Amino acid sequence: MKSFETNLAYSAGAHNAKPYLQIVDVVKKFGDHTAVDHLNLSITKNEIFALLGSSGCGKSTLLRMLAGMETPTSGKIILDGEDITHLAPYERPINMMFQSYALFPHMSVAKNIAFGLKQDGLPRGEIDERVEGMLELVQMKKYAHRKPFQLSGGQQQRVALARSLAKRPKLLLLDEPLGALDKKLRQQTQLELVNLIEQVGVTCIMVTHDQEEAMTMAGRIGIMSEGQLLQVATPGEIYEHPNCRFTAEFIGETNLFGGHVIEDEPDFVRVQSTELPRPVRIGHGITGTLGMPVWLSLRPERVGVTRRQPVSHGNWAAGTVSDIAYLGGFSIFHVRLDTGKVVKASVPATRWREEAAPIWDEPVFVSWADNDAVVLTQ
Repeated sequence: MKSFETNLAYSAGAHNAKPYLQIVDVVKKFGDHTAVDHLNLSITKNEIFALLGSSGCGKSTLLRMLAGMETPTSGKIILDGEDITHLAPYERPINMMFQSYALFPHMSVAKNIAFGLKQDGLPRGEIDERVEGMLELVQMKKYAHRKPFQLSGGQQQRVALARSLAKRPKLLLLDEPLGALDKKLRQQTQLELVNLIEQVGVTCIMVTHDQEEAMTMAGRIGIMSEGQLLQVATPGEIYEHPNCRFTAEFIGETNLFGGHVIEDEPDFVRVQSTELPRPVRIGHGITGTLGMPVWLSLRPERVGVTRRQPVSHGNWAAGTVSDIAYLGGFSIFHVRLDTGKVVKASVPATRWREEAAPIWDEPVFVSWADNDAVVLTQ
């Protein structure tokens, strides 16, 4: 998994790189329904980019337009300087790997990988060479003569990837690439898939509804909702600095508090919320005005839980433990405040080495630092 620092460095490099794929003001309508709404996006060469969103947000429609299976109502798609908006699928230097893998059941592994190359009329010697190289890449040489039904789900996934890469596409599209695997195998396969794609050096766009998958595999993520891109950034940036409530709630867990700005200074602001007993201090300025409505996003791992009232004059509130979810290395405490608001706190098990953890219905205090909450204006 890429570290936050690696993601920041990647973001800076990607920002300065020349766009390899450009999606320019693309709209796709089905009758009166707008599936993709004036979407703009640039992808750099060799980037692994993830489109993340709930069902019906338009991410699969966008992928199908890139593949040539759907034609945009308006807008352009430019790949490596060529306008491919109206090219047929077979005319595009693009391959797509489906969630079902779509392997031919009557063909061996080797013949599945060779199929597209034969369709393109490549010489037999070149086909054999590429198939051999792909089998070695995905570590499936000893399974070359097996049929798909004789393989595990993870092995089928590798064969499907090898078949997609054998044609050396300029762009690889992955539609829920690990969706057919069980959770444990999916987690094992994520980094393996990334390593294979990076070895080949192909530009890749993947569609997924699994946020863990997107954050593990992609250098950048685009959050989609109702046909629009709400935020495009590295996984670390999206998690730590969401730009709207939808992104904050969609990526991971968060506590959201509605309120308004009651004190606005260059280096801090205070926000009053009816869901919290005391004004919240934010240790930096914001772009806004006094009295403006805002939302505060506070990740559960930023919230501390104590039996004693915090001695600092920072952000804290009293409450009662209403529920506890024990997850081994950490526990999620649900603390109900006097206002009725429930605050979630993710507390590592090591926190309770010196004392027993709080139990149900026990009075506690929740607290967080000045810079732990993110101010959202939409």
